[in-house]
Amino acid sequence: MKVLVTVKRVIDANVKVRVKADQKGIETQNVKMAMNPFDEIGVEEAIRLKEKGVASEVVAVAVGVEKTQETLRTALAMGADRAIHVLSETELEPLGVAKALKAVVDAEAPGLVILGKQAIDDDCSQTGQMLAALLAWPQGTFASKLEIGEGEIEVTREVDNGLETVMLKMPAVITTDLRLNEPRYASLPNIMKAKKKPMEKKTLVDLGVDPAPRLVVLKVEEPPKREAGVKVTDAGELVEKLRSEAKVI
Repeated sequence: MKVLVTVKRVIDANVKVRVKADQKGIETQNVKMAMNPFDEIGVEEAIRLKEKGVASEVVAVAVGVEKTQETLRTALAMGADRAIHVLSETELEPLGVAKALKAVVDAEAPGLVILGKQAIDDDCSQTGQMLAALLAWPQGTFASKLEIGEGEIEVTREVDNGLETVMLKMPAVITTDLRLNEPRYASLPNIMKAKKKPMEKKTLVDLGVDPAPRLVVLKVEEPPKREAGVKVTDAGELVEKLRSEAKVI
């Protein structure tokens, strides 16, 4: 079984995000970039499936600018067999990414597609669901555990009130949650080997995808800073402040 896993190049999770002066987006110039953390979990899970003998090939796919190749090389260093880079110099909305991925899936015919549940730059959490809809495939979102059987996959999902287990017919689309696994670090020898692994390049034109945006960003701004807390001397004072100041009782 071939497993296709998607990755996205985002601002490193340890970097403080700055809003552009025109408030039309976030600043990415001269900012450290990295693989989306949820996508790292997806790559790790795909590699583990291959190590178990369930998957025969792991293909990493990314849609983005030229430098997105660096993120794909990270996936190759982690253990993916080859990569596909769909070049897009414009930032695509989730639907555009899903359409590009559908074209890749149609060409590659994988048995399983794994995506991170969301990207930490826009937090949309939409691409996996849209891809499943376009493919008319079953989907298991927010997965914290996977068990693959004969032609089906059991997915344990994280939901608001606990865990939900669903059984899906394959091929299927899976989106990963934090507790699915702990991604490995790429070793130096594997980083060197990744440079020789094949990476196929495609364009949106090749895939027949229209990149025209359907949404307009009106304004981007930082969340308000948290106000400092206060100490109270006893329960009576706490109740009074909750009633008079916070107005929650």
